[in-house]
Amino acid sequence: MGAEVEGVPVAALERHAELTELVEEANWRYHVLDSPTVSDAQYDMWMRELRELEDDSPSLRTPDSPTQKVGAPISSDFAAVAHLQRMESLDNAFNADDLVSWQARAERLVERDPAPYLCELKIDGLAIALVYEKGRLVRAATRGDGRVGDDVTANVRTIADVPHRLAGDDVPDLVEVRGEVYMPVEGFAKLNEQLVEAGRPPFANPRNSAAGSLRQKDPRITAQRPLHMIVHGVGRWEGAVALPPTQSQVYERLRGFGLPVSDLYRVVDDLDGINDFIEFYREHRHDPVYEIDGVVVKADRIEIQRNLGSTSRAPRWAIAYKYPPEEVNTKLLDIQVGVGRTGRVTPYGVMEPIVVAGSTVERATLHNGSEVARKGVRIGDTVVLRKAGDVIPEIVGPVVDLRDGTEREFTMPTHCPECGTELAYEKEGDADLRCPNTRACPAQLRERIFFAAGRRAFDIEGLGYVAATALTQPLPPQEPPVRTEADLFDLTMDRLLPIRSVVRDPDTGLPKTDPETGEPKVVSFFANQSGEPSKNAEKVLEELERAKDQPVWRVLVALSIRHIGPPTAQAIAAEFRSIDAVAEASEEELAAVEGVGPRVAAAIRDWFEVDWHREIVSRWKAAGVRMEDEPPTDQLPQTLAGLTFVVTGTLADFTRDEAGEALVARGGKVAGSVSKKTSFVVVGENAGSKFDKAVKLGVPVLDEEGLRVLLAEGPKAAAAMAVTPEE
Repeated sequence: MGAEVEGVPVAALERHAELTELVEEANWRYHVLDSPTVSDAQYDMWMRELRELEDDSPSLRTPDSPTQKVGAPISSDFAAVAHLQRMESLDNAFNADDLVSWQARAERLVERDPAPYLCELKIDGLAIALVYEKGRLVRAATRGDGRVGDDVTANVRTIADVPHRLAGDDVPDLVEVRGEVYMPVEGFAKLNEQLVEAGRPPFANPRNSAAGSLRQKDPRITAQRPLHMIVHGVGRWEGAVALPPTQSQVYERLRGFGLPVSDLYRVVDDLDGINDFIEFYREHRHDPVYEIDGVVVKADRIEIQRNLGSTSRAPRWAIAYKYPPEEVNTKLLDIQVGVGRTGRVTPYGVMEPIVVAGSTVERATLHNGSEVARKGVRIGDTVVLRKAGDVIPEIVGPVVDLRDGTEREFTMPTHCPECGTELAYEKEGDADLRCPNTRACPAQLRERIFFAAGRRAFDIEGLGYVAATALTQPLPPQEPPVRTEADLFDLTMDRLLPIRSVVRDPDTGLPKTDPETGEPKVVSFFANQSGEPSKNAEKVLEELERAKDQPVWRVLVALSIRHIGPPTAQAIAAEFRSIDAVAEASEEELAAVEGVGPRVAAAIRDWFEVDWHREIVSRWKAAGVRMEDEPPTDQLPQTLAGLTFVVTGTLADFTRDEAGEALVARGGKVAGSVSKKTSFVVVGENAGSKFDKAVKLGVPVLDEEGLRVLLAEGPKAAAAMAVTPEE
């Protein structure tokens, strides 16, 4: 038996951490940057492996696991807006057995046949929520992380399908509808032709074109794009007008309001009907005007939907059947490598551009040298490309029968392509080569500066990828103003103005070239044509000054310590309150923090052992970056000291974060999973699996009113209101 940490095999811990990092990066690029770098098939594979690891070791299933979250953090380009009710994701089925399991689970939970079912097409678009008050459109927001999205009301108003006022006399006082904004395949092709003619890069696929068009800062640009919308659900329905009893009747009511509802759905009585619908659109996948990647199956009766409820991320009453990815053949022109912020060197294929299911594809990741060898691909091969609905699909393998002898083997480089340092594996058995020149490798520094400025860290508007490149890799004879992160807060206008830089691709880090001359594209990023400071230069300096007052947890994230994301950083900051205290803490003290553990604790200790890392902290502190959170004033009575709580579901008057903060402020601890040591589970609407676990373990459960009593009067008064459920 291998080594274990708290009953979990070390190999499982390490793989879970690696998969979490991959999935979170994929979510960020897909939902926020609208620039995915992995195929849907690969993402689904990572998520399935994560779930299997968590099924085997349930302690890995924490609130910040990707399996428990929806979407990704919102963009910094738009105002944040809270959804009236959580926008969820969907669990996936990939074969008939998965559908049978879903139907059987639903039948077991409601103790009756959940039929009939509504089957509809799964549109590959951008999820959106529209809010109508007294029939008037007052807000439109992207899904974001499911609870908070980007306010895109002005842009959505330009979509002809979306009514500004609902029609009819039976409109509810308030209704929030959900749907997909999409770009028809024909409109996507025409838009890309126009972009190419204008000398601008085309969109990769219809989903990205819709997302990019909707997220334009100027609504006039959005209005010029051929966007449409399909409504497929209701989040909130309030007022004297009753919600119809079935999903299909809801659709007809919404259609009567003037909302765009698809007529390509069917209500069926059993699994045979579901499978017939799936098989029909498997054969007619390209008949609709929009791209689809599967079929969504829902319990048609609203009562059944309410009884089934949701898990932490998805409704139990619906499932998405995903079609297998499409495959094409194309020529593999080259295999190149890129370097990430942790030094990981990743090979990727460069192919003859080819359209796959509406997406123009010319690059695909190959993950690592072992994967290239495993697939047996050679430069010059005709390769099988599998498309799964996103930008960069998977290279499945070579078409060996088409080889003509001119193909050549790929060999992973022995030295970093950007700094020349000899590459190495961190430890025996690693799959990924890394550049060990952590401090001076321009690729790693560029990626770390970009990461530190990102929304999850300092949130510095204006310091995007091109700006990070300009700061770290200007053209000679200029010296880079940022040689390590330590220089970031010492920037001045005098240091910015002379900088000229080569524009690089954010996905690969390689220089972009002018299509006419073939020369690298060069920009003077911080000055206008007359040499005066650009608005962006002024913005960056203003944002850097503002970023100095960010809380300690954001500083921890910005330091790029391995395995430290926002949730872990928040837990550490809550415990130690200052960077100095974190730096001085022992590995044991760090590991004792909820959600940290020995692996993360070791990474923190290792990071602070490095001289130039400590210099970053010292220089940021000297520049005025906040390194300590203020102690809470007017501390509340610690009535909940020694008690542990879990908050789950949607509460009416609290977000879960707010409920957790209120409990912590009174001395309680908030955990991410239910155990026998849990004192109370606070449940809201759609409580999900944590409520099920409380039932199984007999942990006392409080509703929102019980939570108010707990906060106001303490645990004894709340205990009288608690329910101790029985399985």
